[in-house]
Amino acid sequence: MSKVTCDMAMSVDGFVAGLNQSYDNPFGEGVGDDLHRWMFDEPEAHAAVIEKITAAGAFIMGRNMFTPGRGAWDLGWTGWWGEEPPYHAPVFVLTHHEREPVKLAGGTTFHFVTDGIESALAQARAAAGDADVAIAGGAHTVNQYLAAGLIDELRLHVAPMLLGRGERLFEGVGRVDLERVGVASGTDLVTHLTYRRARQAGR
Repeated sequence: MSKVTCDMAMSVDGFVAGLNQSYDNPFGEGVGDDLHRWMFDEPEAHAAVIEKITAAGAFIMGRNMFTPGRGAWDLGWTGWWGEEPPYHAPVFVLTHHEREPVKLAGGTTFHFVTDGIESALAQARAAAGDADVAIAGGAHTVNQYLAAGLIDELRLHVAPMLLGRGERLFEGVGRVDLERVGVASGTDLVTHLTYRRARQAGR
Protein backbone atom coordinates (compact mmCIF):
# COMPACT_ATOMS: atom_id res chain seq x y z
CA MET A 1 0.00 0.00 0.00
CA SER A 2 1.28 3.47 -0.78
CA LYS A 3 2.40 5.71 2.07
CA VAL A 4 3.25 9.31 2.84
CA THR A 5 6.99 9.78 3.27
CA CYS A 6 9.23 12.68 4.17
CA ASP A 7 12.97 13.13 3.67
CA MET A 8 14.69 16.02 5.44
CA ALA A 9 18.35 16.98 5.61
CA MET A 10 18.98 18.59 8.98
CA SER A 11 21.62 19.64 11.49
CA VAL A 12 22.09 17.76 14.75
CA ASP A 13 20.15 20.51 16.55
CA GLY A 14 17.18 20.13 14.21
CA PHE A 15 17.50 22.97 11.72
CA VAL A 16 16.77 22.37 8.03
CA ALA A 17 17.54 25.88 6.76
CA GLY A 18 19.00 29.14 7.98
CA LEU A 19 17.30 32.49 8.44
CA ASN A 20 16.54 35.03 5.71
CA GLN A 21 16.17 32.78 2.68
CA SER A 22 16.75 34.78 -0.50
CA TYR A 23 17.73 34.44 -4.15
CA ASP A 24 21.38 34.65 -3.08
CA ASN A 25 20.95 32.29 -0.11
CA PRO A 26 18.39 29.64 -1.08
CA PHE A 27 19.02 27.65 2.14
CA GLY A 28 19.24 30.76 4.34
CA GLU A 29 22.18 32.73 5.66
CA GLY A 30 25.20 30.81 6.88
CA VAL A 31 24.09 27.42 5.53
CA GLY A 32 25.01 27.17 1.87
CA ASP A 33 24.89 23.58 0.65
CA ASP A 34 26.35 22.16 3.87
CA LEU A 35 23.27 20.18 4.93
CA HIS A 36 23.00 18.62 1.48
CA ARG A 37 26.69 18.26 0.61
CA TRP A 38 26.47 14.46 0.89
CA MET A 39 24.04 14.44 -2.06
CA PHE A 40 26.28 16.55 -4.29
CA ASP A 41 29.78 15.47 -3.25
CA GLU A 42 29.11 11.76 -2.66
CA PRO A 43 26.13 10.73 -4.80
CA GLU A 44 27.47 7.23 -5.47
CA ALA A 45 27.84 6.48 -1.77
CA HIS A 46 24.23 7.46 -1.14
CA ALA A 47 22.64 6.29 -4.38
CA ALA A 48 20.03 4.07 -2.70
CA VAL A 49 18.97 6.88 -0.35
CA ILE A 50 18.73 9.41 -3.18
CA GLU A 51 16.71 6.97 -5.26
CA LYS A 52 14.16 6.66 -2.45
CA ILE A 53 13.92 10.45 -2.14
CA THR A 54 13.05 10.87 -5.81
CA ALA A 55 10.90 7.75 -6.25
CA ALA A 56 7.55 9.17 -5.10
CA GLY A 57 4.60 9.42 -7.47
CA ALA A 58 3.81 12.97 -6.30
CA PHE A 59 5.36 15.58 -4.03
CA ILE A 60 4.10 18.31 -1.70
CA MET A 61 6.09 21.39 -0.70
CA GLY A 62 5.53 24.76 0.88
CA ARG A 63 5.80 27.97 -1.06
CA ASN A 64 9.01 28.85 0.82
CA MET A 65 10.66 25.79 -0.73
CA PHE A 66 9.50 26.70 -4.22
CA THR A 67 10.55 30.37 -4.12
CA PRO A 68 12.06 32.99 -1.82
CA GLY A 69 9.40 35.43 -3.07
CA ARG A 70 6.44 36.45 -0.92
CA GLY A 71 3.10 38.03 -1.74
CA ALA A 72 1.91 38.13 -5.34
CA TRP A 73 3.62 35.70 -7.71
CA ASP A 74 6.54 36.57 -9.94
CA LEU A 75 5.19 34.61 -12.89
CA GLY A 76 8.64 34.38 -14.44
CA TRP A 77 9.82 32.28 -11.49
CA THR A 78 9.47 28.52 -12.07
CA GLY A 79 11.49 27.16 -9.13
CA TRP A 80 15.13 26.77 -8.18
CA TRP A 81 15.78 23.76 -10.39
CA GLY A 82 15.92 25.07 -13.95
CA GLU A 83 14.01 23.71 -16.93
CA GLU A 84 14.10 20.07 -15.73
CA PRO A 85 13.53 19.74 -11.97
CA PRO A 86 14.54 16.49 -10.24
CA TYR A 87 10.99 15.46 -9.31
CA HIS A 88 9.72 13.99 -12.62
CA ALA A 89 6.21 13.88 -11.12
CA PRO A 90 3.42 16.26 -10.10
CA VAL A 91 4.39 18.67 -7.30
CA PHE A 92 1.73 20.38 -5.17
CA VAL A 93 2.84 23.72 -3.72
CA LEU A 94 1.00 25.09 -0.67
CA THR A 95 0.31 28.79 -1.02
CA HIS A 96 -2.20 31.55 -0.25
CA HIS A 97 -1.93 32.96 -3.79
CA GLU A 98 -3.55 31.30 -6.78
CA ARG A 99 -1.47 30.48 -9.84
CA GLU A 100 -1.92 28.38 -12.95
CA PRO A 101 0.10 25.12 -13.08
CA VAL A 102 3.67 25.34 -14.36
CA LYS A 103 4.70 22.44 -16.59
CA LEU A 104 8.42 21.81 -17.07
CA ALA A 105 10.57 19.18 -18.77
CA GLY A 106 10.97 15.66 -17.45
CA GLY A 107 7.42 15.15 -16.20
CA THR A 108 7.38 17.79 -13.46
CA THR A 109 4.28 19.98 -13.19
CA PHE A 110 3.89 22.38 -10.27
CA HIS A 111 0.30 22.76 -9.05
CA PHE A 112 -0.55 25.53 -6.58
CA VAL A 113 -2.92 24.63 -3.75
CA THR A 114 -4.66 27.36 -1.75
CA ASP A 115 -7.05 25.30 0.41
CA GLY A 116 -4.74 23.60 2.88
CA ILE A 117 -2.66 20.53 3.61
CA GLU A 118 -5.49 17.99 3.44
CA SER A 119 -6.52 19.17 -0.01
CA ALA A 120 -2.91 19.06 -1.21
CA LEU A 121 -2.55 15.50 0.10
CA ALA A 122 -5.79 14.36 -1.52
CA GLN A 123 -4.69 15.80 -4.87
CA ALA A 124 -1.22 14.28 -4.52
CA ARG A 125 -2.65 10.85 -3.68
CA ALA A 126 -4.90 10.99 -6.72
CA ALA A 127 -1.95 11.95 -8.92
CA ALA A 128 0.39 9.32 -7.44
CA GLY A 129 -1.96 6.36 -7.81
CA ASP A 130 -0.34 3.35 -6.13
CA ALA A 131 2.98 5.18 -5.63
CA ASP A 132 4.04 7.00 -2.45
CA VAL A 133 3.48 10.70 -1.79
CA ALA A 134 6.48 12.63 -0.46
CA ILE A 135 6.34 15.73 1.74
CA ALA A 136 9.37 17.56 0.41
CA GLY A 137 9.60 20.50 2.83
CA GLY A 138 10.32 22.99 4.16
CA ALA A 139 10.17 22.81 7.94
CA HIS A 140 6.83 24.60 8.38
CA THR A 141 5.11 22.31 5.87
CA VAL A 142 6.59 19.14 7.36
CA ASN A 143 5.63 20.26 10.86
CA GLN A 144 2.03 20.75 9.78
CA TYR A 145 1.82 17.25 8.33
CA LEU A 146 3.53 15.72 11.38
CA ALA A 147 1.16 17.52 13.76
CA ALA A 148 -1.81 16.23 11.75
CA GLY A 149 -0.50 12.66 11.90
CA LEU A 150 -0.30 12.40 8.13
CA ILE A 151 3.31 11.25 7.64
CA ASP A 152 3.82 7.47 7.70
CA GLU A 153 7.60 7.32 7.24
CA LEU A 154 10.09 10.00 8.29
CA ARG A 155 13.63 9.79 6.90
CA LEU A 156 16.13 12.16 8.48
CA HIS A 157 19.55 12.84 6.96
CA VAL A 158 21.61 14.35 9.78
CA ALA A 159 24.69 16.41 8.96
CA PRO A 160 27.36 16.64 11.70
CA MET A 161 26.91 20.31 12.57
CA LEU A 162 25.06 22.63 14.93
CA LEU A 163 23.44 25.63 13.23
CA GLY A 164 22.06 27.28 16.36
CA ARG A 165 19.22 29.08 14.59
CA GLY A 166 17.08 28.95 11.49
CA GLU A 167 14.05 26.96 10.35
CA ARG A 168 13.62 24.13 12.82
CA LEU A 169 11.94 20.79 12.34
CA PHE A 170 9.43 19.60 14.98
CA GLU A 171 8.44 23.09 16.21
CA GLY A 172 4.83 23.06 17.46
CA VAL A 173 4.30 19.44 16.48
CA GLY A 174 3.49 18.06 19.93
CA ARG A 175 3.98 14.41 20.79
CA VAL A 176 4.45 12.00 17.90
CA ASP A 177 5.33 8.37 18.68
CA LEU A 178 7.79 6.85 16.22
CA GLU A 179 9.35 3.45 15.61
CA ARG A 180 12.93 3.30 14.36
CA VAL A 181 13.16 1.11 11.29
CA GLY A 182 16.58 1.95 9.92
CA VAL A 183 19.96 3.51 10.73
CA ALA A 184 22.80 3.91 8.25
CA SER A 185 26.00 5.68 9.22
CA GLY A 186 26.47 6.79 5.64
CA THR A 187 29.72 8.75 5.50
CA ASP A 188 31.40 11.47 7.52
CA LEU A 189 28.97 13.95 5.95
CA VAL A 190 25.68 12.37 7.06
CA THR A 191 23.83 9.77 9.12
CA HIS A 192 20.56 8.40 7.72
CA LEU A 193 17.74 7.66 10.20
CA THR A 194 14.39 6.15 9.23
CA TYR A 195 11.31 6.16 11.44
CA ARG A 196 7.69 5.20 10.91
CA ARG A 197 4.70 6.49 12.80
CA ALA A 198 3.89 4.13 15.66
CA ARG A 199 0.52 2.43 15.52
CA GLN A 200 -1.25 2.67 18.84
CA ALA A 201 -4.28 0.81 20.11
CA GLY A 202 -7.46 2.73 19.51
CA ARG A 203 -5.81 5.09 17.01
